[in-house]
Amino acid sequence: MILEFSVANFFSFKERVTFSMLANATEGLNDNFVLLNNKKILKTAAIYGANASGKSNLFKILSLVILMLRNSSQNDINAKLPIVPFKLDSKTVDEPSEFEIKFVVEDIKYVYGFLADQNKIYEEYLYYYPNGRETKIFDRTNVDFYSFSQKDEKVLKDIQMKTSANKFFLSTATNWNFEKTKKAYEFLTFGMGTCFNLEELKNMSLNEYVRNDETLKQFALEFLKKTDFSIEDFKVSKIDLPAELLSKMPNTQAFQVLFKHKGSDVYLSFDEESIGTQMVFSFIPFISDSLHHKKVLIIDELDRSLHPFLVHYIVEMFNDPDVNKSGSQLIFNTHDTNLLDLNILRRDQIWFTEKEQESGISTLYCLADFSVRKSENVEKGYLLGRYGAVPFIKNDWNLWSEK
Repeated sequence: MILEFSVANFFSFKERVTFSMLANATEGLNDNFVLLNNKKILKTAAIYGANASGKSNLFKILSLVILMLRNSSQNDINAKLPIVPFKLDSKTVDEPSEFEIKFVVEDIKYVYGFLADQNKIYEEYLYYYPNGRETKIFDRTNVDFYSFSQKDEKVLKDIQMKTSANKFFLSTATNWNFEKTKKAYEFLTFGMGTCFNLEELKNMSLNEYVRNDETLKQFALEFLKKTDFSIEDFKVSKIDLPAELLSKMPNTQAFQVLFKHKGSDVYLSFDEESIGTQMVFSFIPFISDSLHHKKVLIIDELDRSLHPFLVHYIVEMFNDPDVNKSGSQLIFNTHDTNLLDLNILRRDQIWFTEKEQESGISTLYCLADFSVRKSENVEKGYLLGRYGAVPFIKNDWNLWSEK
């Protein structure tokens, strides 16, 4: 589970911002968090803000970190890292970006972070807390100066020699079977899943439908039944493509998806269904995987083409202890203001991003930073601009003026 993560000088975030899944002392909605080591950890969180305010950037940074760690060991020593600093300042554009994440794996807290630019990793560290005490696994400073615990020094010194300036030591050590980095690496690379554009999401999910067992199909059919899509069966299969096409595009895959609706024996194709049906069907494998395997699911624009009731239903699945038995987490951004209800989400589950117009700097803050009464209409307050994070629209068009 994610506890919190921080970024600085990364995309539109110039100054350090921290997003937290740690619940505060607010009373109520106790199903919305799990208690672990005397800490309340939230299951869901929503991020609101105007378009281009930084909501998606926050998730893109997490996706980049996941991909960088996955691919690190295969990188050429001259390969550039896909790190983008805040470019609208002549000073920060030449400085490294910062990332830190705190998380829990098998009831043990970990802290991992790095300082890097496109060319090299200047700092990198991993600490964990067995028995509640901070213990260093490794600490990398000044690019190639490392410190380890005395017990692990001999093994890690050898692995250090295999780590170039543009490779993450966490990845290298895990690939060389160092046990203490394995759980952290697996969480950061496969314990978090991010959902962005529909086409990529569709291809990934259809692969899951094809290779998965009946468990996913039953989960999907139950989900579609409860959410009133009138779909009582579906078939997903791969299509054999011509050898000529595969020779030009070897990684290309094609699928046939057919849906059977209630009261009809006719199967409709994927493209004949609404965008909303396509979105939900594509989300389902990720929702199922997260709920069944205690993963963090991160969705950009959860409300795309979905009815507010359906968005609410997905959020409630993660908050419901009878459905979410493992403590999985859902983090998403949205424009659906129906969720801005303190009977659905706690104050510490609602976040905002706002971009300063003059500087282009994104900021991140929580509704819990405001004095909000339990009875307050948060949705109305947000739309009135009481918490910021809404677009400022000038209503002074004069399109028909004569020159």
